[in-house]
Amino acid sequence: MTEDTFISHLVELRDRLLRALIAFGLVLLVLIPFASDLYDLLATPMMSALPEGAKMIATGVITPFLVPVKVAMMVAFMITLPYTLFQAWSFIAPGLYNHEKRLVLPLVVMSTVLFVIGIAFCYFFVFNTVFHFINQIAPKSISVAPDIENYLNFVLTMFMAFGLTFETPIVVVMLTRMGIVTLQQLRDIRPYFIVIAFIIAAIVTPPDVVSQLLLAIPMCLLFELGLFAARFVPPRPRSEEGDAAENYSPPSDAAQEAELDRIAAEERSRSGN
Repeated sequence: MTEDTFISHLVELRDRLLRALIAFGLVLLVLIPFASDLYDLLATPMMSALPEGAKMIATGVITPFLVPVKVAMMVAFMITLPYTLFQAWSFIAPGLYNHEKRLVLPLVVMSTVLFVIGIAFCYFFVFNTVFHFINQIAPKSISVAPDIENYLNFVLTMFMAFGLTFETPIVVVMLTRMGIVTLQQLRDIRPYFIVIAFIIAAIVTPPDVVSQLLLAIPMCLLFELGLFAARFVPPRPRSEEGDAAENYSPPSDAAQEAELDRIAAEERSRSGN
C-alpha cells in the first residue's frame, strides 16, 4: 500500500512537471521569432549609455543566434513561472494542514512578486545608473564595445542577485514564524547584517561603488521591512505532540511501587487459580 502511494505521487509529480515544461515550450515557440527584438530590449540600458553610433559585438560564430535564444528562454521562464508555481502548489497542497495552506500560498505569491520587482528595479534603475557611470569614467582613448554574451551573463547575474535580495523580507518573516530566531534577536544583529549586506554586494556586483551601494542599501531597507512585517506574523504554534512531550512528567516513585504491587498481586492471583 505504501509503495503504491509512493508510485502514485511520483506519477503525479511527473505529470505536473510535464505540464510546466509543455507550457514553457509553447511560450518559447511563440517567442523565438521575436528573440532578436527581446535581446535589443534587454540591451537598451547599455545601448543608451554607449556613445552615439557605438554597437555591441559578437565574438563567437553562432553567438548572434544562441544569445537571443537564451533571452527568449529567460522571458518564457518568467512568463510561465506563475503556472509552474501553481503546479508545485497543487502537488504539495494535499499534504498540508489548513493553517499551513493559509501561510504557504501567500508566501509563494509574495516571493514571486518580490523577485519580479527586484528584476524590474535592476533593469530600470540599476542598469541605467551603473552603465552611465562606467561609460562616463571610461578613458576617451578607448572604444567601448561590449560582447553580447558577456553582457547577457552579466545581466543574468545581476537579475539573480537583485531578485534574491528582494526576498529578504520573506526570509525574515519565515525565520520568526518558524521560531528559529526571535524578532528581538534579529533587531540585535542589525549592525552585523549591514556589514554582511555590503560584503555580499561586493562579491556579486561589479567592482564599482555605485552597483555595490545599489544592492547593499536596498538589502538593508528590505531587512527593516521584514522586521516590520514580522511583527504581524505570530510564531508558529506548538504542535499537540510537542506540548504533550513538553508537559509530560514521569510517574513518582510511590506510583511506580503501587503499580508493581498491583502487577504482583495479579500474578499471585493467577498462580492461586
